[in-house]
Amino acid sequence: MPVPITQRHGLFNEAAFTRPDPGAELTCSILVVGGSTAAYTTTLMALRLNLDVCLVQPQTVVGGQFTAQALPASDDGDLLRAKATLQTVEGERFAISRAQREFRERQRELQPVAQRKVDNPGGGWVSPLATTPVVAATALNEALIPYLRDGRLTLIPWAEPVEVVFATDGPRPKVTGVVCRDTQTGNTFTVNAKVTVEATDLGDLLEVGQIPSRVGQEARHETGEAILPEDARPQCQQSITWDAVVECAKPGQGTPIHAPEGYGQASWLTIQEFTANFWTKNSNTWKKWGFFSDFGIFRYRRLYRVKSHDKTVTPGDVAVINWGTSSDPDRAFRCGNDYRPGRLVGVSREERQQHLQRARQRTQAYLHYLHSQDGIDLKPRGDLTWTTDGLALEPYIREARRGMALTTIRHEDVAESFFPHRARARCFDDSVGIGQYHYLDLHGNDAQGHITPKGKDVIALPFTLPLGALVPAETDGLILSAKSIGTTHITNAAYRMHPVEWAIGEASGVLAAFTLWTGLNPRDLAREERHIRKIQGLMARNGIPLFWFNDIDHTDPDFEAIQVMATAGIIRSENANSLSFRPYATVNRAVVATALVSVLKLPKSSPNQPTFQDVPPDHWAYDAIETLYAHGMVAGISPTRFDPHSPITREQLGFLVKRAMPTAYDQAFMRTPTDRQFLQRRELSRVLYEVLKGRLGI
Repeated sequence: MPVPITQRHGLFNEAAFTRPDPGAELTCSILVVGGSTAAYTTTLMALRLNLDVCLVQPQTVVGGQFTAQALPASDDGDLLRAKATLQTVEGERFAISRAQREFRERQRELQPVAQRKVDNPGGGWVSPLATTPVVAATALNEALIPYLRDGRLTLIPWAEPVEVVFATDGPRPKVTGVVCRDTQTGNTFTVNAKVTVEATDLGDLLEVGQIPSRVGQEARHETGEAILPEDARPQCQQSITWDAVVECAKPGQGTPIHAPEGYGQASWLTIQEFTANFWTKNSNTWKKWGFFSDFGIFRYRRLYRVKSHDKTVTPGDVAVINWGTSSDPDRAFRCGNDYRPGRLVGVSREERQQHLQRARQRTQAYLHYLHSQDGIDLKPRGDLTWTTDGLALEPYIREARRGMALTTIRHEDVAESFFPHRARARCFDDSVGIGQYHYLDLHGNDAQGHITPKGKDVIALPFTLPLGALVPAETDGLILSAKSIGTTHITNAAYRMHPVEWAIGEASGVLAAFTLWTGLNPRDLAREERHIRKIQGLMARNGIPLFWFNDIDHTDPDFEAIQVMATAGIIRSENANSLSFRPYATVNRAVVATALVSVLKLPKSSPNQPTFQDVPPDHWAYDAIETLYAHGMVAGISPTRFDPHSPITREQLGFLVKRAMPTAYDQAFMRTPTDRQFLQRRELSRVLYEVLKGRLGI
């Protein structure tokens, strides 16, 4: 009788894992390589779409940033934190997917405070939601257990990719499998798959497969980013941090952390960069916050609190020590346990291991400093990191090797300086997700030559995730995910955050599913509108936002139509300065004309002499109205007047749709009466979405 698959303390039992024999060959539909957050969400999404998945990862714990890297304090943008108002919905209902919100809610249920479910169980001041790694892992595991039990998920731990298997009989190399090595035994095995997802935290699959990619800071001619220098600087990468989870102990009852060899002497262990204080500056006045104070380093990413009061640190509270950098009026720079020497990408495995060891030592040195220099009593909580010393299983990774994709997301696509008086950054029409972090959070390493965006160049507006960024330009059978998508060194700094990486994984899972269902390569799906809109429709039906609207809940009955029509550039906000859709607002005749021309892709007509006196050539809707008139689809309210700014009725829209695409009429108005009530914006999206699907044959 098979052993049941269970979990305890955030870890699956042995029955959950597959350990292939030496030289074994496995076959699956989708192979996901990596232990990142995106690897998890790619896997979960594909499983929920009734596909079988093999997940190969370096640890037994799933979840990446939330778990193995011991940072379950989510890096949320301001919009995700937003509370509901009379005009808008709460951030967790428009800024992330339904599945991600369910994960967050489950974390809250698993870690009550004073026997009550609260918004932020940890009560840290930089993250609006934090729990322990064990709680995060438990919530993540729960969703996978049914698929492990029915055999659709094969989970292989302790493994890394060492070779990519290609078929070379097509126009481009096509990935057909990956040779992996068991890091505990040294044995190798092969997993063959119809589609493979690169979801490692450092882009290692790209490296071992010699798949075109970029490392570190690019040259201006490579990305077209004006802020970059002319020469590429691959040594300029983001630093790593080896997180540690510690408990606030009672005075005199802390556990001393021994100093690593070379403490105070080795360049990566210099105590001059350590500090127990956090400094803030307001109106040229510096304020010092002690380690356990309201805005100190401990509460910065507190994961667990004993008492309900969120600003009070109490013995028994638990925090993750992550970064700890602060400006200081006495010294120019302090960087806590952030490890800045060296880099992990584009170097030999020997050099990588050396830096990993030094990064661990730096965190040990920082903890030793806090105890020995400042008398701060802490206890390592290895029970929460699945280690003996409270240090994470893996370092917190900020940057990976990035694939050269069909679409490269550039600085000019994200930074506020390129979108004056706009609420959003570039809205890609092939969007498969959204993200937001208030600035481009670049943690540079010690290499010389880093560019430093300032002012509006460093502020990131709400952005979207283009499908083309998931597709390698020169390789078939492969999907890019995690931090290996088509970002640049600069834009990765916004796309690497927890909620965005979750969204990247969901998009990767859907793209993998469509690759299997259609038999087409990802590049073919990403280049044809019909496939793009089908992918977007499926994602929106699953509660995944594709476009930024702060007043449309992902459970809204018109969510799919509104989202897809917005990404297609047909019906967006009334004002580019606003994130609001205003679903119940009326629609004027000019807006409907413009939307109908866009959805039908009619050839534009722009006569020198206007047909209607109230729509002159400089009117914003002139071309659209003249185009519809030329095709015999609209008439004015008189021979010389169109009345563009008057609201249109449902009945009038019905006449237009019947003339434009009679075959779509019945479906388009199935949920919308054709009466003389004024048309609402949500109804326009609902109706024209059916017209769009009719034109595309989907």
